[in-house]
Amino acid sequence: MASSTLTLNTHESCEHRFEQIIGRSPALEAVLEKVEIVAPTGVTVLIEGETGTGKELIARAIHNLSPRHRRPFVRVNCAAIPLDLLESELFGHEKGAFTGAIAQRIGRFEMADGGTLLLDEVGDIPPALQPKLLRVLQEREFERLGSGTTRSVDVRIVAATNRDLAELVAQKQFREDLYYRLHVFPIHVPALRERRDDIPLLVRHYVAKHATAMRRSITAVDPHVMQMLTGYHWPGNIRELQNVVERAVILCRGETLTIDETWLLPKTSPAGIVGEGLGRLDEVREKQVIVAALTDSAGRVFGPRGAAVKLGVPRSTLESRIKRLSINKYQFKGT
Repeated sequence: MASSTLTLNTHESCEHRFEQIIGRSPALEAVLEKVEIVAPTGVTVLIEGETGTGKELIARAIHNLSPRHRRPFVRVNCAAIPLDLLESELFGHEKGAFTGAIAQRIGRFEMADGGTLLLDEVGDIPPALQPKLLRVLQEREFERLGSGTTRSVDVRIVAATNRDLAELVAQKQFREDLYYRLHVFPIHVPALRERRDDIPLLVRHYVAKHATAMRRSITAVDPHVMQMLTGYHWPGNIRELQNVVERAVILCRGETLTIDETWLLPKTSPAGIVGEGLGRLDEVREKQVIVAALTDSAGRVFGPRGAAVKLGVPRSTLESRIKRLSINKYQFKGT
């Protein structure tokens, strides 16, 4: 079978200014145009998009194109830090402020002073902490835990989320005033299935990257494989694509990259597989479907955006299958 030639040293990006962002599709170009417009302004940006779409890369591009590019870029994943530690992580604490605070610690806001702070998964900030975040956004000042001294910071805020913040506001889970403070300049990052023209570029980029790292001589991608990858719906977006390509490079024994079709979920989305349909899948495919749904829902099993709703099964059924298949649902928190 003929092969699609692959040059390992080629770095295909939109432009030099966006050297870490791969693609030339109209959907991606529209996003990067907004990045160029907003980066020099210093206003707060809210980056919205599904898990694995590259929201952090967009945030870094905003920082790198801004007057703050020589100052720190600091990221905090609000979903990955236990709720009782998040306040200290953001604002810092003094020695003795709470049990276990054996030394003074500065928070992420102070670390980012003069630069940019990325609040990743901002929709997961607990309601009790939201007023303090609102204050620092409005007044650029805060106190460390255990301190009465007010500190001022000059920080540009870029927030990112895979959740619908407007829906959370309607459900009284997110403050409306905080939402409007964050929603000054929204940027929606398209899902990979919305920019299929970029998939061949991404595949070649990740093959080159991983082949070089593993010292593999891979010079081509099987055309059938490329067609299959381009037509796949990618529920885990770019992160899932990179994982599939990395696995393929590890297992590749020749110069032409191939993949096992069973690594990919059925072309119908996980939401299209209802209870009985899920039960009819073999164990390997069933686990893939559940893992994709948990990835897409950031580890949430129930609720309107949870994996159970996406799969069309009762929560109890999904919990039972997660246990039977030995899936650690907590590893998907904040993905």
